[in-house]
Parts: sequence; structure tokens; C-alpha cells
Amino acid sequence: MTRIINALSEIAHQYDALFVDLWGCVHNGVTAFPEAVAALKEYRAGGGKVVLLTNSPRPRAGVTEQLGQFNVPEDSWDTIATSGDSARAAMFRGTVGSKVYFVGQPWDQKFFEPLKLLDDPVEITQVPLEEAEGIVCTGPFDPQADPNVMRPQFLYAKQRGLKLLCANPDIVVDRGETREWCAGALAKLYTEMGGESLYFGKPHPPIYDLARRRLTKLGSPVSDDRILCIGDGILTDIRGAMGEDIDSLFISGGLAAAETKTNRQPDPEALEAYLAREMSAPTYTIGFLR
Repeated sequence: MTRIINALSEIAHQYDALFVDLWGCVHNGVTAFPEAVAALKEYRAGGGKVVLLTNSPRPRAGVTEQLGQFNVPEDSWDTIATSGDSARAAMFRGTVGSKVYFVGQPWDQKFFEPLKLLDDPVEITQVPLEEAEGIVCTGPFDPQADPNVMRPQFLYAKQRGLKLLCANPDIVVDRGETREWCAGALAKLYTEMGGESLYFGKPHPPIYDLARRRLTKLGSPVSDDRILCIGDGILTDIRGAMGEDIDSLFISGGLAAAETKTNRQPDPEALEAYLAREMSAPTYTIGFLR
């Protein structure tokens, strides 16, 4: 059974590094959560390392820029690992071909900027669906629209055997008070329709491998039993931590605030029922990161 804690400081001494989700934990897509920022600063002041582990389809530089816009200070974290970085590497290795149909927002065009870390990367060209060898999805064309609007395109793509590269496995996020669909919702639909979706963010292993590599670059390697994963996504953050056999801290006041009846802290009975339904077992739970 999960242990409900009141503050990160209660358990911080047990860990040398944190893998911290961003949206719903450190910011709400509009501005930073002051208590979360203060907790991360305190943790770093004690010698711990903070890896921001996000399912953002943006490269690391794009997330860094966005954090500044959300008033998340640079002294609250050490490095960033994004699903966008992991997915971009796969795309430039030719995982979904060289001619791709892009599903996403105009500002995610940075996803296609050349990746200099690879030897002999594939040259990627964006083409209409009829000419595509694969699909690259960073998110819906319209985050407010039901994902089912993509059924006609996905049916055609499935019949042609196209693979869909999903750069953000999240199903939904809350931007302030507004819930938005993410790329994961489209990838889930495509899979349910019989298509093949490839995932590179949480809860899938490639992004954790990337996070470990970036953590190691900060100094000495950290063993998994000295890492704590923090996040509000039971199907991404917590499932991923469980799959990697890493301890986790579930933020119940994020995506599952209603189900866990979280005000400042979750209702214990509601939390237990929710975790049982989701067949999930986070090591710890707290209402909000603080």
C-alpha cells in the first residue's frame, strides 16, 4: 500500500536523484507551482540531482525555453530528458521511413530540426498522407477536438501498413483549468483500430535510458534504488517507474484530483480505491509536490 507523505523532505534523504514530471507537478501549463519549485530547490541544496523527465514532444532546448515562460527557475533542476528527444532520435534513424505525414501543431516543427548527435541521419521530408511511409505525431491538430476526428486518416494509414511514431504518450494534460488531448490519445486510437504505434516517452523504456545517461553526465552514476520518480500520471509516470523497478511519488492532485478527492491531500479511501482500479502501487503519495 502506498504511504501518504506531507512533504518531499520526509523521504529526500533516501535518494540521490529525482526523475520529475513537469506538467501537473512543477507547472500547470501556464505558470509554476511555487511549493514544487521550493521543494526542488531544497532538494538540490542538499546535494541531490533533479532530472526533469517529461513527455513533451519538444527537444530539450524547447522545454528549457518554455520553463522560462512558466517562471520555473533554472536553479530548481539540473538537466532535462524529453520524449521528443528520444522520438527524434528514432525518427532520424528511419524508424517510420524518410517521407512522413506530420500530425501536430505548427510550433512543433522544431521536432524536425536536424539532429547532429547521430551519424548519417535519415533525411526526413514531410509529405501528404497519400505519399507517406509513416506518421509522426506530436499532438492533435486541435487539442480540444475528440481524437476520433482522425479515424478516416487512420483507417487509410492502417490499410497501407503505416507505423505511427508517438512523441508524447500522454493521453491528456490540464492547461490551467482546461483539459487537452495529447498525442498519446491519437496513438491509442490508432492501435485500437489495428495500426502500429511506436512510443518513446513514459512509461516506455527509451526515455528512462535517456534520463539515466543525462544523469550520469552530471557526475557519478546513480543506482536505480537511489532514484525517485515523481509524477501525476498513473499510466505514464507511475507505470513507468514500476516497470523500471524505481520508487515513485504519486502526485494525486494532478490528473487524478477528482478520483482521489484531493484538496491539499488525497482522501485515503478514495486513493486506495483509485489505485486498486488502476492496478498501481506507487511507493508514496502526496497531494501536491512540496
